[in-house]
Amino acid sequence: MPVEPVPTPHGPPVAGPYSAAVRAGDWVIVSGQIPIDPTTGTLVEGAIETEVAQSLANLAAVLDDCGLGFGDVAKTTIYVTNLAEFPTVNEAYGRAFGEHRPARATVGVASLPLGARVEIEAWAFAPGS
Repeated sequence: MPVEPVPTPHGPPVAGPYSAAVRAGDWVIVSGQIPIDPTTGTLVEGAIETEVAQSLANLAAVLDDCGLGFGDVAKTTIYVTNLAEFPTVNEAYGRAFGEHRPARATVGVASLPLGARVEIEAWAFAPGS
């Protein structure tokens, strides 16, 4: 099964030698999205709500570039630098995903790229695409 990068012109620029999204058979795997403003390429700073909103917007943009949406997501992983902020992260995540409830893991980490406080990655099921 070939693994091929998917062009993601509406997502933020990647910060290293990786793809924002790859297609592997019936799956699209989206790399972790931190709160980078796609137009400036800089970290959006502020309250955790602001960072989560931008991370989710970036995830949505990358999924959209792949012809997918939150309803196609089967699994997410959320990385947070302060688990005390998780209730706020969880609330914003729940609003974004609505009634759709993919499998999920949440991991507390010491740090994230560029000083972000949250990062969200996803696996989406895209049969026949």
